[in-house]
Amino acid sequence: MAKKRRPQTKATGPQVATGEIPVVGAREPCPCGSGRRYKACHGREAAHAVTELVQRPFEGLPGECDWVALRELVPAATVELTLAEGLPEGVPSVTLATVLPMAWPALRRDNGTVLVGLQNDTPSGDISRDLADTLRRALIAEPGTPVIAERAPGDGPRLQDLLDPKGTFSPTLHEGFEFWLEDAANATGEVAASLERANAAAIPTARLTGVEAAYWCRTPEKNHLRWVMSHPEEKLLDALARLHAAGASSLGENTRLVGSFRAHGLTVPVWDLPLGMSAEDTEKPAVDLAERLAEALASDTPLTPEQRRARGGLTNRQVTLS
Repeated sequence: MAKKRRPQTKATGPQVATGEIPVVGAREPCPCGSGRRYKACHGREAAHAVTELVQRPFEGLPGECDWVALRELVPAATVELTLAEGLPEGVPSVTLATVLPMAWPALRRDNGTVLVGLQNDTPSGDISRDLADTLRRALIAEPGTPVIAERAPGDGPRLQDLLDPKGTFSPTLHEGFEFWLEDAANATGEVAASLERANAAAIPTARLTGVEAAYWCRTPEKNHLRWVMSHPEEKLLDALARLHAAGASSLGENTRLVGSFRAHGLTVPVWDLPLGMSAEDTEKPAVDLAERLAEALASDTPLTPEQRRARGGLTNRQVTLS
């Protein structure tokens, strides 16, 4: 059935370009002169631009998989960022942090260094644009002040515009949040108490060195490996199903592939590990699994019935984080 079309209303005033339309009340006449209310005219485009979800906000950035891990999985980590146009005068460094005190979007320290928080709620559907706006405002903030949350302009730059595409992205994981303070060892009073509470809630986490974006963590009941992968989801699930059906998807004795997360357009397979299996113990099994996975990814033969059952089980155990 054909969709009904709304009758077109002739403009009652002068026409102007979209980029020149000012924001007015939702029920007021649109300044473009269409005769319609703003919310039904250019306001609809503005709202759509703000709320449209970008499925892979970190795509194109060095270390996309690690960006996703630090956003969703890692409690305490920092990464020094390289700006495309270099550091402004008076800014010695720019550091991305998983989270900042008081959930500040960003902070400019007394010495001029800038810290940007990654795990904050963002007001639009494009995390990259929101973080870029926070970063720009932090670079010109007064030293010693935090940056408050604001809505980023819909046509503002994204991280892909501000960061050096050839720069490295090498996370440093921390046991706690002492990186919040320039002199954490001498913290006292409420500051020290707040730091102690934050540290107590942090799950011990380590990044494996032999493979990309694989993070070991320890919980009270068992350990886990959460591995962010950039392969297309359907192809990756097929490959994991091939391994699972062949009994080759584990990381050794008493380990098993239990499912996956879906986060920011990428898939994050998760393995349960015994409590006695450390990050160091996981290194070689992860490298061996990566080799088996590469072979499975290269296969284009149709899945067998057993492999399809394994794939269905993996799909049923997927959890979307974003």
